[in-house]
Amino acid sequence: MKTTNSIKTLLIDLDDTTYPPTDGVWPVLTERIFQYMREVVKIPEGEIPSTRDRLFVQYGTTMLGLRQEYGVEIDDYLEYVHTVDLSGQIKPNLELREALSSLLQEKWIFTNATRQHASNVLGLLGIEDLFLGVIDVMDTEPWCKPHPESFEIALRMSGSPNPAETLFVDDLEANLNTARELGIRTLRVASEPVHSNHPVIKRLADLPVFLAGL
Repeated sequence: MKTTNSIKTLLIDLDDTTYPPTDGVWPVLTERIFQYMREVVKIPEGEIPSTRDRLFVQYGTTMLGLRQEYGVEIDDYLEYVHTVDLSGQIKPNLELREALSSLLQEKWIFTNATRQHASNVLGLLGIEDLFLGVIDVMDTEPWCKPHPESFEIALRMSGSPNPAETLFVDDLEANLNTARELGIRTLRVASEPVHSNHPVIKRLADLPVFLAGL
């Protein structure tokens, strides 16, 4: 049976939300980012981890930080980093597909990654067709989560729903905090126990149960 409630629109993060961190996607992507920083940007090997961490925190994504501080061309970066086979990490998830299919709400992916990467991940999971679209980092630039401007763009692109009737699902507390400040309802996905100011589910497949309890 398909279910709905006072929530009309779902904005769902991609990485570490549609699949768990234990699937090992980020180590693959991180190595690719490090390789780009080393071979293309020519950042010394020993400085790469700390530089990447600083750029991520300061700008929201490594990509935007590299563009701002090193003049990196975004298209070049994206093609290099996301042209990677993730089929060894992400497998079709029939349980997740059934869970999302049971929901009548409009569903959108809202990610700091790219549309290409989102299509790759969603396709491997077997759920790409369940979403009306992807709102990616190029749609929201020069902002990205957790900047409030990126959420405002995401709301416009998803049809300007009432924030109070919109649920934002993400794995990062900072992103969820911004959403709540804008009046958007929030839900955190965390496979391990965490302290959170937001409701928490262990996996995205538990979303129908959460919504049924509202």
